[in-house]
Amino acid sequence: MGAVPLPGAVARDSAITRDDGAAVAALRASRARRTRRRLSLTGLVLAAALGFLVYKALTSAIVYFKTAKEAVASRAQLGGSTFQIEGVVVRGSVRTINTSRIDFTIASGDVRVPVENSGAPPQLFQPGIPVVLVGHFVGSTDRFASDQILVKHSNAYIAAHPRRVRGVGGAVVR
Repeated sequence: MGAVPLPGAVARDSAITRDDGAAVAALRASRARRTRRRLSLTGLVLAAALGFLVYKALTSAIVYFKTAKEAVASRAQLGGSTFQIEGVVVRGSVRTINTSRIDFTIASGDVRVPVENSGAPPQLFQPGIPVVLVGHFVGSTDRFASDQILVKHSNAYIAAHPRRVRGVGGAVVR
């Protein structure tokens, strides 16, 4: 009885015939294992990449809120990460460097933090008022680089956070 070639991909290899059924089965099983390994490895790489992207998106999107006192106390853990810092603008500390930079100091309790803000401050910005700044510490110093100033001016906020809204010298800022 003569050898009859199998259809499909196996037909290209004239050495494998119906008489070699075991060899064909072994070749198919080997290809299936290789395909499963490739798919598993691809799935693992895609899952790791997706996990990394989700982690980076969540950690960079989360903005931490700290009072100036809390921020200085946890300076080592904050490093250069972006977060929000709250404090009262110290009277006599505001210096306009140029149209796009203003330097000042904020205070929280007995802690003072020097701030360099890039960008124009809001109209309500002035000494003696509570502010929230978005930015990060500069290098290993306690100097804070900010690119956004949020002015806290509502009576509802002051009533809700009376201990946070104390001006320099302990007086409540209204």
